[in-house]
Amino acid sequence: MIKAVIDTNVLVSALSSKSIYHWLIASLLNEQYELYLTDEILLEYEEILKSKYSETVAANFLIALKELPNVYFAHVYFRWNLISDPDDNKFVDCYVAAGAQYLISHDSHFSVLKTVSFPKVNVVKIDEFNGILINGK
Repeated sequence: MIKAVIDTNVLVSALSSKSIYHWLIASLLNEQYELYLTDEILLEYEEILKSKYSETVAANFLIALKELPNVYFAHVYFRWNLISDPDDNKFVDCYVAAGAQYLISHDSHFSVLKTVSFPKVNVVKIDEFNGILINGK
């Protein structure tokens, strides 16, 4: 099973059923990949979803997320601090702790990870991840 961590910007862009990226949420609901979270990531999801949608939408989505059998919480024991933006480091830390294969983001802060040899973090854009899901790798 494919293990992924999703940056908030990608999640927000995929949530609406009218979004061209909604397949990401549908694929999660259809258990096509495993999503890894931490409490910090969940809090950021909640904060941004409340501001972009509503408190009700945020609450309902987070409840559903926590109940999915393919959503797991990673326990972060070490903070890598590989990115200059401290808010983005939580996604890298979760990725490493979970042993994830993909960190899905459009955020340019993550591009520095291409120069880091250890730990190796595989950052992909949402369209790349779609190809990965289709090809099953």
